[in-house]
Amino acid sequence: MTILFILGALFLLLLLGVPVAFALGGIGLGMLLAGGFSPLMAPQAILATLDGFILLAVPLFLLMSNVLLKGGVGRDLFTAVQAWVGHWPGGLAVATILSCGLFAAISGSSVATAATIGTVAIPEMIKRGYEKRFVYGLLAAGGTLGILIPPSIPMIVYGFVTEQSVIALFLAGIGPGIVLVTLFVIFAMLHARFTSSYVPMEKATWAERREASFRALPSVALAALVVVGLYSGAFTPTEAAAIGFAAALAITAFWLRTLTWEALWSAIRESAITTAAILLIVAGAKVFGKAIALYRIPQEISGFIASAIDGPIMFLLVVCCVLLLMGLVFEALSMILIMTPVLLPAAMGLGFDPIWFGIFMVIMVECALVTPPVGLNLYVIQSVARATLADVSRGVLPFLLLMLLTVVILYLVPGLALYIPFQW
Repeated sequence: MTILFILGALFLLLLLGVPVAFALGGIGLGMLLAGGFSPLMAPQAILATLDGFILLAVPLFLLMSNVLLKGGVGRDLFTAVQAWVGHWPGGLAVATILSCGLFAAISGSSVATAATIGTVAIPEMIKRGYEKRFVYGLLAAGGTLGILIPPSIPMIVYGFVTEQSVIALFLAGIGPGIVLVTLFVIFAMLHARFTSSYVPMEKATWAERREASFRALPSVALAALVVVGLYSGAFTPTEAAAIGFAAALAITAFWLRTLTWEALWSAIRESAITTAAILLIVAGAKVFGKAIALYRIPQEISGFIASAIDGPIMFLLVVCCVLLLMGLVFEALSMILIMTPVLLPAAMGLGFDPIWFGIFMVIMVECALVTPPVGLNLYVIQSVARATLADVSRGVLPFLLLMLLTVVILYLVPGLALYIPFQW
């Protein structure tokens, strides 16, 4: 009953318009005071949280993705991929998905991926006769690859909260990311095959492919630099983010010469605002997590699950329902920060690996990113395409089902997430 009362109070504060960070921190502080604990535990928890070296990766990855967004890298990337696969059935849709996957491997941000590729792909696809709802749904769902395909800001936060290896989480996201991209591509090709409402593209010449690929080469090299550097152990996630930001500046300012001083300042300002919001939520969630740990709520939930829920499948079904419902109210990082301390002990008690469970949670958070009314990617695509939220929401439904199918595959084949980290 305690956890229901706490969550009810949290929902009430959010409905009253209290920001997530202050709602979490306020309830956590109230629990400390009500339980007779020292209120100094709250600032101690906040200082210990914000002092984490790994969290430096968050503003640096945000800076990198915003610089790439302002520098117009998405257009070059989309043009290059389009030159190679544009003549396939549903070629522009396939090019959009692959471009989202490639940009996700650079930026680590779902919103940046959706905005960058969406700005370029939406007008081109609609001009070619693709159904508008399908286009909107494709871009909203494709943007979610930004938090599954490493590097990923939610994975960094999950690793920080659970004290798991961030690099192991990045490695674990590769397999499910490839599966999700493949499912999206297959659906896009089948949709194009059976609707036949689009205008097919002519096959690009080798000269056109070579020219487009050469212009996109720095972006692909940047993705390779970050990924190879991380997985080879040459640098940590924070160092990878710093090197990626420096490389993004060099590419957009000196190679492509598309980054102006105004655009750079805009990227810095937007990254600072987002970073402040994220760190406030992390700090508030840390106070909340400290309080529920002192009240032994995770242990109580683990005991309840062990006695009331029959086996791991039922547990995952309950978790999926809870996370989907929370996705109606909370944004991605809030869900991870609130539910991880509550759910992870129970998951580990049922034998789930914490790395595997992290990937499972990230995929469910992906679903939240395209679930109205809070799904951020829906609003990004609505803004870019100047469409209605209803059209974007309807268009994304088939892709939401494919994400849930990926969760099923991940459960049936846990090695999809765990094989690479265990071999690394």
